Formats: sequence, C-alpha cells, structure tokens
Amino acid sequence: MTKPAAGRAARVELRGVRKEYDTGVAAVQDIDLTVEAGEFVVLVGPSGCGKSTTLRMVAGLESVSAGELRIGDRVVNDVPPADRDIAMVFQTYALYPHMTVRENMAFALRLRKRPAAEIAERVGGAAATLGLTQVLDRTPKQLSGGQRQRVAIGRAIVREPSVFLFDEPLSNLDAALRGEMRRELAALHHRLAATMLYVTHDQVEAMTLGDRIVVMHDGRIAQVGVPSEVYLHPRDTFVASFVGSPPMNLLAGTTVRRDGAVFVRLACAEQALVQLPPLIAAAVDRSGVEAVVLGLRPEDVEANAAGQGAVPGTLSGVVELVEPLGHQQLVHLRVGTATVTVRGAAGERPPVGTILVVRVDPSRVHLFDAATTNAVTTMP
Repeated sequence: MTKPAAGRAARVELRGVRKEYDTGVAAVQDIDLTVEAGEFVVLVGPSGCGKSTTLRMVAGLESVSAGELRIGDRVVNDVPPADRDIAMVFQTYALYPHMTVRENMAFALRLRKRPAAEIAERVGGAAATLGLTQVLDRTPKQLSGGQRQRVAIGRAIVREPSVFLFDEPLSNLDAALRGEMRRELAALHHRLAATMLYVTHDQVEAMTLGDRIVVMHDGRIAQVGVPSEVYLHPRDTFVASFVGSPPMNLLAGTTVRRDGAVFVRLACAEQALVQLPPLIAAAVDRSGVEAVVLGLRPEDVEANAAGQGAVPGTLSGVVELVEPLGHQQLVHLRVGTATVTVRGAAGERPPVGTILVVRVDPSRVHLFDAATTNAVTTMP
C-alpha cells in the first residue's frame, strides 16, 4: 500500500457552520474550527452536545444549514459524500458478514474499478499495518471485537483519503481493548501523517489521542487547545468539570481581602478561606468580581491530618468514601454542605466517618465568575 504523505492530507475548515432541523432546534451553532493538514483533532463532549452532528456534516451525511465547510481548497457544502475524498469509521463496525476480511477491505476499491494488483497491494499493506494479515480469509463472526474494529479502520485506510473521520469507534470495546486500540490509532496517525477528526465522549481518549481537543457544549465550542492547556487552564466551569477524572471540585464562595491578600470565603463552610495566587488576585482586583466559584483539582488538595481546618488554606471534612485504585486512592470528604474529592498516594485508608484536614495548594487553584461561569483570569 502506498503510504499517504503529509502533502496528501487536507485541511478542514468550518466557518460559521450551523445545523438547524425543521423543528427549529439548532444542534450545532456557529462553529469556527480549522483542522490543519496532518493534524489529529478530537471533538469531545457529553451526549447531545453536537459533536457527532459536526462530524457528519464534514462527511456529508448531514446538510449544512448555514456557514461554509471546506476540505482542502474546495467548498464542499453541496458535494456528495462519495466525492469529498474522506473515509469514515463508525461506532458500529458495519462489516459485510458474508464477506471475508480481505473482501470487506477491498469492497470500496472494487466499486471504483481499481486494478486487481492495486487492490491486492493496498489491502495487503493495510492488513500488515493493522496486524490482520493472518485473518484476511476469515469472516467477521470469526474475529474478536478488536479485530473487527481494525478491519473497519483498514477499510478506510485502503481508500487513501485526504481526511479520516472517526465517530466513537472504540465505544463497543472493553476497557483493555480500548486502551490497546488507542495506542494503535496514535501509532497509525504517526505513520500515515493523515488528517484525522475524531469524535468521542471519553475524555481519556481525547486527552491521549488529540494533537488538539475541541470541547463542545450545547452545540457550541466551549474551548479548543492542546490537551494540557485545556486541562490546566479551563475557560469556564463546564470545561473544568468535564475535563479531568475525577472532575474538578467546584465550590461557591465570595472574594474577601485581608492584609493585602485576596481570599475566597467558601459558602459551604463559613470558616474556610483559600488564598488566591497573585495572577488571579490581580484579575479579581481588575474585575471587581465578588461572587465566584473556586476550582480545585483533586490532585492539588493534599491530606494533612496534622493541620487545622480553621487555618487559611486548609479544609476540614468528614470522610464519606474512600476509593482505592491500586497506585492511588480517592478520598471523598463532606466539607460543610459540599463534597470535596482528594487524590492521594496509596496507603492507609482513613476510616469513613473520621475528620480529615486537607491543605489546598494556593498556586494551583482556579477561579470562575459565578455569574458568567468564565475563568476570572485569562490563560497565561
């Protein structure tokens, strides 16, 4: 099989793209996004956020209600799917049960009346790339779930498209196979240097696969960035709560000033004060915001049983649940009227019902405007 070169990959551009159904419901609203040639971009978000609809518009399976969609140098709003030079891999394998792996992978090329020698070369190359050489003469029912998904991906590879589209392709696999297929997809992207647009609701897939991730919410793009940027600098409370497992702790509070410093007084526990770092404190001074939401990643809250909950920067809570995860454990504390999750190293489990004091790392807190839900400070 001829290996697609980086020059073969195409840029995908969406400018003001909107999808509205006859009922008046807008599934996708004013999407502006550029996927560079050779880039792996992941659309991630909860069910109903518009990510699959966006992908299907790129594929031509859904019409574009407004805006412009380009693949390469062509506007493809009205171009049929077969003429867009794309290949799509679905959540369901969609394999022909009566055909062998070889025949399934070759089917699209035969429809295009490609020469037999070319078909054999492309199928053989894709099979070798995906570890399917030994099963080319089997039918789908003789394959494992992971092998079937590889066949579906191989069927896309042999077409040598300018853009690959993936719609939750790993959802039907168990956890071990999902991890294996994630690694294979990342390696495949590296080998092919192809443009890939991938949809998932699984943030682990998004964080591990994407050169950039696009977090979607209610039909709009909430944030775009490299995975570390989105994780470390969420733009609003939705992104903060969606990206990360377990999610960020979000605690309502008000800003107060004491001895030249800015603190957040938490609503859940009257005595709890958390100091803000200088960058965020300066943003609070500029904006004058008072009602806020404090964000704490579980790994940025440290168990410190020797402390006292009334000391600024510490929280006192009752242990409600401990989740041992082998190399680490999650401790869920009831802090006043809120629950705070703390991630810590594996070790002695604090008994349920006991009081645990934890310390907040003030340099790693996040702050959001309670009214707008947006981050108070801009990303550095």
